[in-house]
Amino acid sequence: MEITTPDGTVDAYFVHPASGEAPGVIMWPDIFGLRPAFRAMADRLAAEGYAVLVPNPFYRDVKGTVVGEDEDLSGAISRLMPYARNVTPDAVVTDATAYVGWLDGQEAVDTGRKIGVVGFCMSGPYTIRAAAALPDRVGAAASLHGAGVATEAPTSPHLLAPETKAVFLFAIAENDDADDPQSKERLKAAFGDRAEVEVYPANHGWVPTDSPRYDEAQAERAWSRLLALFKGALS
Repeated sequence: MEITTPDGTVDAYFVHPASGEAPGVIMWPDIFGLRPAFRAMADRLAAEGYAVLVPNPFYRDVKGTVVGEDEDLSGAISRLMPYARNVTPDAVVTDATAYVGWLDGQEAVDTGRKIGVVGFCMSGPYTIRAAAALPDRVGAAASLHGAGVATEAPTSPHLLAPETKAVFLFAIAENDDADDPQSKERLKAAFGDRAEVEVYPANHGWVPTDSPRYDEAQAERAWSRLLALFKGALS
């Protein structure tokens, strides 16, 4: 399916319960883009009672799957980085606004309930930016092994905390925490009791099932916290 934004046409995957209305959720993929692993995660979330949209974050540059079925994901990063850099903070806001508007126009989406957002790796910061741009619609935001969510830069996403109304989940990889142990403290200071901030004993990329660093036990733990977040904030 396709969604129109001011910057072009997005190819995306949308799945929802077979009947009734459900809270809308935007699930942004990691740097490896929209692919079977993320469709499967969207299906899983839809089975829990959510209408889930997974967009291609790189639609400005390329359509469809950006990594081959047999391609080494680690080796693909350098090829994909130019696409990722084109998803600027302003582009994230443009996209999030379009996605929320599209979701609110779907019969399967309960517009009386808040929308949830979840991002992985490069899209972890997208969730904060979406919550800040659309504070009256985004009620819950989760960053799973997000990259650059709370840095020392003056443009760091966590500095947008005062503009948000959502509750947050920040599941941090242990190697990311080792690289910047102050990141979690910045998050705690910025969001206070509106955020669950935890370092998981797993490496960056541990949640998607096709990741070289997939950790089933810790992925299931992160899923349980994501479901608890959405149940509490989107019901």
